[in-house]
Amino acid sequence: MTTASFDRASSGRYRKRLFLNRFNLAMSLATMAFGMAFLLWILTVLFVNGFAALAPTLFTQMTPPPGSAGGLLNAIFGSVVIVGVATFVSTPIGILAGIYLAEFGKDGWLASATRFINDILLSAPSIVIGLFVYTVYVAQVGHFSGWAGSAALALIAIPVVVRTTENMLHLVPSSLREAAIALGAPMWKVILMVTLKAVRGGVITGVLLAVARMSGETAPLLFTALNNQFWSVNMDQPMANLPVVIFQFAMSPFEDWKTLAWAGALVITLAVLVINILARTFFRQSAAR
Repeated sequence: MTTASFDRASSGRYRKRLFLNRFNLAMSLATMAFGMAFLLWILTVLFVNGFAALAPTLFTQMTPPPGSAGGLLNAIFGSVVIVGVATFVSTPIGILAGIYLAEFGKDGWLASATRFINDILLSAPSIVIGLFVYTVYVAQVGHFSGWAGSAALALIAIPVVVRTTENMLHLVPSSLREAAIALGAPMWKVILMVTLKAVRGGVITGVLLAVARMSGETAPLLFTALNNQFWSVNMDQPMANLPVVIFQFAMSPFEDWKTLAWAGALVITLAVLVINILARTFFRQSAAR
């Protein structure tokens, strides 16, 4: 092959690779822009309608009957309590299960069965979990309650925390564990002070993802906590919560209820956003120190 023909062949292959590279890059950017456009559309509609509905009474008054002024105080309080209890229950269970799977359960039938069940729970529709809690708890005690709502949300959050914790611990180099063991540290201290500490930011991110998912779940709460138009701190009774209130108000024919539904949706979105920003900022500063 002469030098001229070799140069032509090389130039042809280069142009083909350049075309493929630019085509794939353009398609990737177009796909990202397509998804971002819908996300920005949703957020724009939410912010426009939500901010227009914000008022001081939203945080000081109870959910009103149709045609009356009111707010979402009881629903906000109920959501905070139900999600808080669910987070308190699901976080230690999920982290401990993730530690077992990553550090001790690399082999064996128990670890395989746990991963299989965890994958099923991750992909299970939330309404199925709500029906399960309704069958095993609500139907047995004969009434809806905040405890039942927290139990349903905890079952949704646990698989998320388990998967995130296990994946984060797998990222820790084995040499880090071996170094700690070589210094005479027991295994529990290696896990607590070395491996878990190295990935605490990722684990906390998993917990926040679980909180974000729980905060917007409606179907499980329809079968467990239901709703309460009045102020209630009794977790053994039906309890107001934002997702169910938003669902009921948004589906109603009353404009004042629909306005409150937009405000409630904005409150949930901003709460999840603020929690994520504060957590990431805190752990970034901790890592820098």
